[in-house]
Amino acid sequence: MKGLVIKSTGSWYQVLAENGNTYDSRIQGKFRIKDIKSTNPLAVGDHVDIIVEPEQSTAVITKLYPRKNYIIRRSVNLSKSVQIIATNLDQAFLVVTLASPMTSLGFIDRFLVTAEAYDVPAKIIFNKLDLFSDEGLEILDEFESIYTKIGYPCFRVSALEGTHIDQLKAELVDKKTLITGHSGVGKSTLINRLIPNADLRTGNISSWSEKGKHTTTFAEMIPLSKGGYLIDTPGIQELGIVDIEKHELSHFFPEFRDRLNQCRYNNCKHINEPGCSIMEAVNDGDIEPSRYQSYLSIYHGNETRN
Repeated sequence: MKGLVIKSTGSWYQVLAENGNTYDSRIQGKFRIKDIKSTNPLAVGDHVDIIVEPEQSTAVITKLYPRKNYIIRRSVNLSKSVQIIATNLDQAFLVVTLASPMTSLGFIDRFLVTAEAYDVPAKIIFNKLDLFSDEGLEILDEFESIYTKIGYPCFRVSALEGTHIDQLKAELVDKKTLITGHSGVGKSTLINRLIPNADLRTGNISSWSEKGKHTTTFAEMIPLSKGGYLIDTPGIQELGIVDIEKHELSHFFPEFRDRLNQCRYNNCKHINEPGCSIMEAVNDGDIEPSRYQSYLSIYHGNETRN
C-alpha cells in the first residue's frame, strides 16, 4: 500500500496508509536512499510504500517515492550531522520574534536561502505583537519592509491573544505547511491557536539565556479541518547551510538575480570585484545592507551571524 509519513520518532515512523489506517512502521533492512547523507533517511511528508505485517498493527516501509522538495539543515555544533526536516511542502512559515528571544536577520536569511535552494515557498510570521511598544512597531515596520519588497509575504500575529490568527488560517487551507523557528518564539502556542485540538505543550523562556525550551520533540504532520496539513517541528537554535556551492549562492537571493548578468565579470563573486552590479546596488540603497551581509556571512562559512 501507498502511504504518507506523518510522524518521525527516530527509528520508527507513523504512516497514514491509503486505506485510512495509521501504522507504526520501520524501514526494511535493505532500504537505502541514494545520494542523501542525512541522519534520517525518511522524513515527515514522504510518500512511501508499506507492507503491513501479518496479524500486527505494524508495517515495513519498502519504497520511497521521489520528493518534489524538502527543507534540510545542518547542526552547527555537529557539522557532519545533516537532517531533513520535512518534504513535499507547499509552503514554509518561519515564526520569528523581535523580543524574548529576538530572531536575528542572519537566521532569517539563512532559512530563506535554504527554502530558495530547495524550491519551498517561504513566508514570515512576526509573533508576539502584544509585546510591542510604539518604538518596537517602528522596528517591525523596518524588518517587514526588508522582506516584503523582495517578495516574501509577512504576517503580524499575537499567538497569545489570537490577533490576526484568522488571516493565517486562510493561508493554510489545502496546503502542506511547515511551521518552524527558534525555540521560544511561540510556535506551539501559535499552532494551538490555528488548531485548537492540537493541544501542544508550551514552555517558558529560559531565564538565563533567553532561549526557548524545546517543547516539540519530533516532527509531526497535523491534519487541518478545512483540508491540508500543518507540520510542526522541534525548535531550531541554529541553521547550517547544506550543499550550496559558493558560486550558486547569489542565485538564492531574489533581489540579486536580475542583476547577476550585469556584472563586469562572468565569474564575479560579488565581494570586491570592480564593476559588480550587486555591490553597486547595495551602495545605491537598492539592496538592503543586512541582506548583503548575510550573503557575505554564508559565503565565508560563518553560520552564526546575528
